[in-house]
Amino acid sequence: MLIYGRNPVTEALREGRVEEVLLAHGVEEAFARQLRALAEQAGVRVRQAPRIELDQLAGTTAHQGVLAEAEELRWSDPQAVWDLAESRGDAPLLVLLDGITDPRNFGAIVRSAEVLGAHGVVVEERRSAPLSAVVAKTAAGATAYLPLVQVKNLPRFIEDIKAQGVWVYGAAGEAAQPVEQLDLSGPVALVIGSEGDGLRRLVRERCDGLVSIPVRGQVQSLNASVAAGILIYEAARRR
Repeated sequence: MLIYGRNPVTEALREGRVEEVLLAHGVEEAFARQLRALAEQAGVRVRQAPRIELDQLAGTTAHQGVLAEAEELRWSDPQAVWDLAESRGDAPLLVLLDGITDPRNFGAIVRSAEVLGAHGVVVEERRSAPLSAVVAKTAAGATAYLPLVQVKNLPRFIEDIKAQGVWVYGAAGEAAQPVEQLDLSGPVALVIGSEGDGLRRLVRERCDGLVSIPVRGQVQSLNASVAAGILIYEAARRR
């Protein structure tokens, strides 16, 4: 796959997933030197190219002057989530996405989850944006460090993790219980629904509770990725 953006390409080089790097003419020398040094360590060729070539290959001008041909992003085994939590000595903190089909929202949630210390993001096979260059760019390299898990049936996955002692809370703007009233210090999964429809009925019914973020303005809802970031931060703060 083609990935673009400085953080995604840099992290892919560090992971050893890159086959070739294209660097636009005119990129500042400090970044170019850093990139070439990483590429040399990885045994990867760096080719300079006109910026318009990168525009055409990426299908956008938002590539920050660098593009790479890399191995496809891959879904992680579900066990990777528990292994990461155990390696850190943490109670598991999962982020479950129910119908997040916008790749920018998906990537932004992955970025927040990794930065704030969650142990994995879980999506359902039929109701999620695919792993793509847009997801990788928006996640700013976080896909290299955070397990991303795809399951066939999210309600069933919720039942499975509840049996393992994880408390599951769904985000819902109309919920009476605000996030600050929850005990988020133990094993927790936060479920984020789609922008338009929120959580599906089967997902809602399997949550241990629904939680809201108090709002003060006239607009009564938050973007899904912003809501996810607030909830993940609140869970991380309790730890």
